[in-house]
Amino acid sequence: MARAVQKRTLETRARLVAAAEKVISEVGYDGLRVEQVVQRAGVAKGTFFAHFPDKDALMDLLMGARMDAILDEVGHRPPPRSTAELVDSLMPLLRFMTCERYVFDVILRHSGAAARSEIGPIAMNFGRQIDLLADKLTNGPFRSDIDSGLLAEGVQAFAVQAMALVFCALHNETDLRARLTVYLDAWLMPPR
Repeated sequence: MARAVQKRTLETRARLVAAAEKVISEVGYDGLRVEQVVQRAGVAKGTFFAHFPDKDALMDLLMGARMDAILDEVGHRPPPRSTAELVDSLMPLLRFMTCERYVFDVILRHSGAAARSEIGPIAMNFGRQIDLLADKLTNGPFRSDIDSGLLAEGVQAFAVQAMALVFCALHNETDLRARLTVYLDAWLMPPR
C-alpha cells in the first residue's frame, strides 16, 4: 500500500516550483541555478534534491506544464482547414520550445523515455501532441492515403526538424513558420 504524501512535503515542493518560476521570469530557463531556487524558497540544497534528482527533473516538470497548457489551447481550436491554419495552431508551442536553445535541448532530451517508469511531463506531452494532431487531421483536407496517426507523427517530426534549424548557423535564414509550412504542404496535401 502506498503511503500518503505528507502535506508539508507537498508544500515544500510547491515552494520550490514557485521559486523556480520566479527565477525563470527574471533570468530565463538557462539562467536558473539550483542555488537561486533554494535561496528563494528558503530551503536547504539537500531539500531540493530530495524533491528533484537534478535540475533537469525540475525543468521537465516546468517545461512540461507549459507545453501542457499550450496543448490545452490547441485542443480547443477547431480542426485546421489548411496547412497554414495547422501551422498557426502549432506556433505558440513551437515558439515556447525555441524560446531558448537550452529549452529546446531539454525538451529534446526528455521527449522520449527509456522505460515506462521514466515517462515525464515532456514525454507525455509529445505523446499527447500526436493524439491531438491525429484527431485534428482526421476528415480534414489533408491526404487520406495513410493513417492520421502517421500523419501526426510526420507533423511532429517536421516540426522538430524546423525548430532544430532555427539554431543552425547554416540554415537559420528561413523563418520557422515558412519552413514548417513548406514541409507540411509536402507531407499533408493530397497529390494532385
